[in-house]
Amino acid sequence: MPGIFVVIPTYNEADNLPLMAAELWALNIGGLVAVVVDDNSPDGTGLIADELAVQRPGSLFALHRPRKEGLGAAYICGFQWALQHGADVVFQMDCDFSHSPEHIPQMLYELRDCDVVVGSRYVGGGQIDERWGTGRYLLSWWANAVYSRFLLNMKVKDATAGFKCWRADVLRSINLERISSFGYSFQFEMAYIAEKLGYCIKEIPIYFEDRRIGHSKLTIPIKIEAALRTWLILWQYRQLTPEQRLPLLEKPVVAGATGERGEHSAHS
Repeated sequence: MPGIFVVIPTYNEADNLPLMAAELWALNIGGLVAVVVDDNSPDGTGLIADELAVQRPGSLFALHRPRKEGLGAAYICGFQWALQHGADVVFQMDCDFSHSPEHIPQMLYELRDCDVVVGSRYVGGGQIDERWGTGRYLLSWWANAVYSRFLLNMKVKDATAGFKCWRADVLRSINLERISSFGYSFQFEMAYIAEKLGYCIKEIPIYFEDRRIGHSKLTIPIKIEAALRTWLILWQYRQLTPEQRLPLLEKPVVAGATGERGEHSAHS
């Protein structure tokens, strides 16, 4: 049975996390494991993750980081843990239901013929929540269709998409240690590296729902940082080629894993 790991970073998602876990388990996908990476949420999200791990041992693991250190750092922590515990497939998604678990079966199906599947707002059939204002839509469109894609010469239409399904061997070959983006720019840095290394990326349309509970964490400073980092990413990977994929080692065989707070506290 393949190891399918779903990495979910959390910060103040106490209301969303139990609902997200329930929807993931309702998919009834054999081998699916949720990996919650919590940045010491003040609202107790980490404690809820621990409780869920006890309720469904082996189906959810809680990783605890001491402080909020950025979305990208949380994803790298979760990716590395999944790879160390025998992952064959690794998903990344938000906990706020902007990424619906209902797309996971199709993304798994599409992965048969490619290396990375992207849940995309900007391919045919993709949609954005009707509650988005014109300004927010235009900013997102400009960041993807104009700024990131034009500057980095990317083929992926939703360059900043956070809903992805990776073959584990792709993540192993990328060298996660070299990722320089710990914030929002992590999304297009990873997509850019995958393209430069010659991997096949397929986009499928999704409905991108505005978060159901809570408030967006995408602040103006984060957006500015992402815009500036695009130039650094362009320079950093200017000479990257498929020949620079890391050689693949034998996949680790793991007899068991636990999700206790002490054992799996992670620092990125």
